[in-house]
Amino acid sequence: MRLKAFAVRLAVLFTLLLGSPALASQVWIQIEAQPTLEEGSTRARAYAGAFPDVSGYGLSSGWYAILLGPYDAADADAKLRDLKRERLIPGDSFINDGRKFRKQFWPAAGETAPPAVTALPDPVIQTDPAATPDATAVIPVDPAPQPAAQDETPEQAKASEGALTLDERKELQAALGWFGHYDAAIDGAFGSGTRAAMQAWQEANAAEATGVLTSAQRSSLLAAYRGAMAKLGLTPVSEPEAGIDITLPLAMVEFDSYAPPFVQYREKNGSGVRALLISEPGDLTTLYGLYDMMQSLEIVPLDGPRDRSERGFEISGRNGEIESFTHVELAGGLVKGYTLVWPVAKSDEVAPALAAMKSSFKPTGDRALDPGLAPMDDAQKQGMVAGLDLRRPDYSRSGFFIDASGRVLTTTDALRSCTRVTIDGGTEMEVSLTDEATGLAVLTPKTKLAPRGYARFQPLAERIGAQVALASYPYEDALPAPTLTFGTVEAQTGLNGEPGLKRLDLATRAGDAGGPVLDGTGAVVGMLLPRASDGKQVLPAEVAFAAASGAIAERLTAAGIKTTASTEVGALPPEDLTRQALAMTVLVSCWK
Repeated sequence: MRLKAFAVRLAVLFTLLLGSPALASQVWIQIEAQPTLEEGSTRARAYAGAFPDVSGYGLSSGWYAILLGPYDAADADAKLRDLKRERLIPGDSFINDGRKFRKQFWPAAGETAPPAVTALPDPVIQTDPAATPDATAVIPVDPAPQPAAQDETPEQAKASEGALTLDERKELQAALGWFGHYDAAIDGAFGSGTRAAMQAWQEANAAEATGVLTSAQRSSLLAAYRGAMAKLGLTPVSEPEAGIDITLPLAMVEFDSYAPPFVQYREKNGSGVRALLISEPGDLTTLYGLYDMMQSLEIVPLDGPRDRSERGFEISGRNGEIESFTHVELAGGLVKGYTLVWPVAKSDEVAPALAAMKSSFKPTGDRALDPGLAPMDDAQKQGMVAGLDLRRPDYSRSGFFIDASGRVLTTTDALRSCTRVTIDGGTEMEVSLTDEATGLAVLTPKTKLAPRGYARFQPLAERIGAQVALASYPYEDALPAPTLTFGTVEAQTGLNGEPGLKRLDLATRAGDAGGPVLDGTGAVVGMLLPRASDGKQVLPAEVAFAAASGAIAERLTAAGIKTTASTEVGALPPEDLTRQALAMTVLVSCWK
């Protein structure tokens, strides 16, 4: 019975081998397969950066194969062994005869598949001569191991290095930079910096540190570099609408939308990684405005170094969940840059991708992202952050500069339970004085600040019924600039005759508290106090109280803060009064 079974199997084998059409003369080396067309295309694109003969075909199994070739069948085994030995392709790569190919998807989707032939079994059925006739086994064909190539002498390494093309030399520098050994220009010139990097790589890989890589060492370095690039899907991206060329990790991110000044790339395959390309026309004011705006985004954590100059800025941020890096340049009336955001847990994995973005970023052409490229409502245009979450303070009040050093006077009501205080959305301040009795608080900038204007206090009492103007942020951070509200002075004391107060006929909101009250000369006559909230009294909406300028100057002087008295006597034109009031007024924000 066992002999009969063996005879049947043997007959089937001869039928397959002798009765089938001849094998195709060309074959492929399959290096990878992916379950979806999108993943297959991304991986094929990444490999195409390292190999000139990448192709991709759908398989009968529903997967998508990435291949090298085609090659003559007689030469394919040797090619496969060479590529494996040099570690340029995955170790499980194998010869594919194309019998299960379907539609080609790379490089030109829609091309016809190779001519179909009668399929042979994927494995070759072999028998173990030491076993009984029934002990047949399915054994995959594996190329015979090849002896390792002999390494070169330093003289031979130098000679083989001399045969490298300029592009090959640049790729070696890029690979050395990838692994942290080289940080100079990628120019293909092997000077002292490149030699030092080669020596560092050799030391890190327990090789003789000659500063000249042998052919085997170059192959090893490039194989690791190309493999890392393929894993991240690092792909050169040209964004003509934004005028930016950059390498992006397309295994982690994918294009999402245009939202000027951003080209947004969302996370892919649950990577948690996001990227922005930044592009807009502008000048130094635009650059500084973008610097402040970027720090108001949730994707830019507050902790981390910042560096800003007239040519651009960089922002690094990190919290318990995410990290981000932003680089922006100003040149020729165009502001361009990029942001990468990633989970803290993936810092090591993402580091090579960030390095690739840093080294490859290049503004191109003379155009920036057209603000009209994507439809946006007024709120989006105002913030220019469509699709991004703004970091919002817990609440905001008003304040105003009181000297040329940038100190700000506000109300203690603006500082309740705050762990962080800022003015105008991003400038960090620290509390240097609080006085609950008067409701006054002074903030000092953490970094040098030069305000456009600051308060001159009115030493003289104005007449009852005189018109005054309040500069403030009644709607807190909902508006980008302060507003001016007009009212009149009703009394020079509180309701019960309290000194140091002014009673005003002026309708106010919570955000108005801390704003300066000015007379017609532009002098500050008081600071608006918050409305009483103890529930014991409900005053009419148009009744407001301000700390009087005399009481303010007295309290600040006692604290060692010098104030400036106004010497103006004539009323200012309305436009000058408005300009002066708005120049000194700031938004004070509380972050808990």
